[in-house]
Order: sequence, then C-alpha cells, then structure tokens
Amino acid sequence: MSIAQYTSPDSLTDLAAEAPTQPPRVRAVPDGTEARGFVLYVGFDEAKAAASGTTLHRVVEALKALAAEVAPGSETYAAVALAPQGAGGRDVDVVRLALQDPSALAKHRQTPDAADRHPAGVIVDISRKRVLLDGESAGLTYKEFELLQYLVLREGRTIERAELISSLWDAAGDDEVPNERTIDVHVRRLRAKLGAYEDIVRTVRGVGYRFDRHADVSIRQASTPSPDLY
Repeated sequence: MSIAQYTSPDSLTDLAAEAPTQPPRVRAVPDGTEARGFVLYVGFDEAKAAASGTTLHRVVEALKALAAEVAPGSETYAAVALAPQGAGGRDVDVVRLALQDPSALAKHRQTPDAADRHPAGVIVDISRKRVLLDGESAGLTYKEFELLQYLVLREGRTIERAELISSLWDAAGDDEVPNERTIDVHVRRLRAKLGAYEDIVRTVRGVGYRFDRHADVSIRQASTPSPDLY
C-alpha cells in the first residue's frame, strides 16, 4: 500500500527559496570561451566635465569605487582616449575609435561598395543629392539637403546662423529669407528626418551648428571636388 505525502503551499515556497538560482547571463559567448569582464566606453570631454562641476579623474574614481562596491574583488583599469582637437563625431564614437574598438574601426574603414551591401547608418550622397538612413531615403527637401550639405562640407567647423542664411537663402535670391530665429526651425525639421541620427547635426549653444561625423556616417561625392568645399 502506498501513502501519498502532502506538501503544504508554505513548504513549496520554502523549497523554491532554497533552490539554487543561476545568475542571468549578460549575453551568449562562443563555446570554449568565458566572460572575464567588460568594457564601458564613456564619451565625456574635459569641457563637459567642468560644465557639470566635475573632472574626468573624479568620474573615473567614482566608477571604480562603484565597481568595487557592487563586485568586491573586481579589478579595474582606466585609459583616457586622446583624439585630435576638434575631431568631429559623437563623443562616445570618438572614444571607441581612439581606443581601437574593433566594431567601430570596421565601420570607420567601410568602403562605399561595402556600404551598399550593408547600408546600415547614414550615407550622405552629395553627388546624387540624397541621404540614406539604414538603406532608406530620408526624404529631404532641396533646401534641407542644401543645409546639411553646407555643414557636411565644413565638417568640424561651427557655422553661425547668419552664415547659413547668407549662403543658402540670400545668395540664392529666395523670396522668403529666414531670420536667425527661424533658422532653428529649419534645422529642427532636418533633424526630425534624420531620426535616430539627428545628433550628426550638433547645436553649439550661442553660436550655431556643426556637422559631426561618427562611425555610422559615410560621405560620398563625385571625383571632382565640389566648389562648396574649401
């Protein structure tokens, strides 16, 4: 004769609590390898640190202290990414390139033909007057493309609003010339069409706008340099 054993709900809860749990895996790793740590790229230059009331050294020390608190016994190593002054691009992408991040280097070295096969990112095609976002047309108007092109051909230089107006509207003899206030509206519309890549057009507070290239951006133009480039 068999006897059924009854287990109370409370006992089930206790058993579940006692059962060993496996720590969640951050991501799959190839067979034969194991995760030994991670790299966290932080895009934050000295000027931004000072504006936030801190320094790069203090940020590094705070992150190292946090790692020691969360994972006692962990080892840390910090390296400062050095880049040429005025280097265009998102801060974090400049850091990744400076520290030789393989995926950032691969995108940065991507040839036009490879970009056609793998069209992820932004392609500013000056020769064809078009912009592709992840392989799809951004649908810019003529003036929006002219605005972006003007910034692209002066990569890394901050362009004042007055220069944009005089070069793109006054010089073209347009009937409706924006003022320095409404030029912000044109830039806002351009950014909206750039979607997730809107930060390639960066605002320099109190001055104007600048085109910042990063690893996801490719520029194409005809073999003959544009007269707009200097």
